[in-house]
Amino acid sequence: MTETLPNPLPVFHDRDCDLSIIRGKRVAVIGYGSQGRTHALNLRDSGVTDIVVGLKAGSATRAKAQGDGFPVMTAGEAASGADVVAFMVSDEAHRDLYRNELEPNLKPGAALIFAHGLSVRFGLVTPRADLDVILDSPKGIGPRIRDLYEAGEGVFCLFGVHQDATGGAHALGLSYAAALGCGRKGILETTFAAECESDLFGEQVVLCGGVGELIDAAFMKLVNAGYPPEVAWFECFYEVKLVTDLMYERGIAGAFAKISNTAEYGAYLTGPRIIGEPSRAAMDQVLSEVRSGAFVGRLMADYDAGSPELLARRRALGERTIEGVGAHLTAMASAANDA
Repeated sequence: MTETLPNPLPVFHDRDCDLSIIRGKRVAVIGYGSQGRTHALNLRDSGVTDIVVGLKAGSATRAKAQGDGFPVMTAGEAASGADVVAFMVSDEAHRDLYRNELEPNLKPGAALIFAHGLSVRFGLVTPRADLDVILDSPKGIGPRIRDLYEAGEGVFCLFGVHQDATGGAHALGLSYAAALGCGRKGILETTFAAECESDLFGEQVVLCGGVGELIDAAFMKLVNAGYPPEVAWFECFYEVKLVTDLMYERGIAGAFAKISNTAEYGAYLTGPRIIGEPSRAAMDQVLSEVRSGAFVGRLMADYDAGSPELLARRRALGERTIEGVGAHLTAMASAANDA
């Protein structure tokens, strides 16, 4: 029997949102990367006519923003006079950007919109009391959100109000999310803390840290046991997308109903051995580090030092055996297609 959720989150759709609210605002999008560009384009296509983009003078994305038809200025200039300021830069950059450029230029009653709750939850940004502070976090990478919007669809969005100085933050946040296309799918109301802490935990334990290490560890286990690297790559890496796509479409139980009996039976026997008590204990530790701020403290210490740990780990990841095998097979497939 399927369990019911004890306290399901409030969910809003287009019919619950008033697009005229965001259409009547001057919106400054700070940053023009994966999320920033998508937010700006979707807002414009939803009828927001007054959009400016705030970037550093030497930003590599300045030409792209200008090519897309948006006025480009510094972050401080963009924030000055804006009704809504959307933070679309990396989490680590929020602290200095808000303190040095945005706060001195934000007018009373303006709204700050965050796509991730980290900087507010952990005090990197402490918004002035006269500002609305809103979370609008579409659940997808920028280009995918844009593609779905253009196809008349949308992605789920996590939405929350941290600070309502004007009395209109809730309606504004829903309007902004609907302009991104999220009202077509579902806008779920939550808190900055719930979104941020669960996002960090999910990234580290499942999406990036857990999945990446599991794939590489299983791949190397087969290679070190004498199996061909190409075969190990297919079994431990290539087929991951096939199975996760199936889980996404049908749920875990639905996916298991479509795989072979051999795979299903083996999953029941082995899954709990891989994700056993040591793994759950590690999850407890990760969640504790997230909640306490220890992870964000380490992130910011590395950032302030010039990101030496992040860059070293990034280089080491690119040098792993699985990367070379994947590059070899991809090149082989490309050569076959070009033949």
